[in-house]
Amino acid sequence: MELLLTPDFWIGLVKIVWINIVLSGDNAVVIALAARSLPPAQQKKAVFWGAGAAVVLRILLTVVAAELMTLPYLQILGGLLLLWIGVQLLSDDDEGEGQHKEFGSLMAAVRTILIADLVMSLDNVIAVAAAAHGNMVLLILGLAISIPLVIFGSTLMIKLMERFPFIVVLGAALIGWVAGETIVGDTTLIGTLEGHPWLHYGAAAMGALFVVLVGRWLARRGQLTAEA
Repeated sequence: MELLLTPDFWIGLVKIVWINIVLSGDNAVVIALAARSLPPAQQKKAVFWGAGAAVVLRILLTVVAAELMTLPYLQILGGLLLLWIGVQLLSDDDEGEGQHKEFGSLMAAVRTILIADLVMSLDNVIAVAAAAHGNMVLLILGLAISIPLVIFGSTLMIKLMERFPFIVVLGAALIGWVAGETIVGDTTLIGTLEGHPWLHYGAAAMGALFVVLVGRWLARRGQLTAEA
């Protein structure tokens, strides 16, 4: 109990909450993209369960983040997975009807949110772990407080996407950008990146372009197939 009254505890808590506000923007975009095609009631469930489960996953990930980041090829695999997620979210043509489709889509949305958050949080959680200084109470409390912030951000993004469809493309491009950054951030490419720092932004731009072009092409092909 005395720990909760110390200035260091509250300073650390503010740090963790602030870090999550700053670093959760891309996660809010993923949640919004994954949930946008669901009915309103299903959207709220996907946002709530997706955000809550993602934060729990982030707590567990933080414990082993430093070790995971040193594993070779892990970020390359994670980045490729993000590229696939970005393409799938952009090419979603919302086929199917009825209660079975809604339930399946909800589960798929939550699963997509968890996988994307796992990959996108690999580097973010290191900053959170550093702010917690090994204090698990501080870590869990700080991340728990961030849940409503992520939910609010995701809900706002869904509304914006409904009003301004081009934001969907920008959101998918952001996922591709993060995917490119994740791939070139792998430990096996550190030497190459140090000698050619422009590769960081080049890979990020290529990732964004890949997701947008392939995603839009698949979406268009799906429309033509449905109309045939």
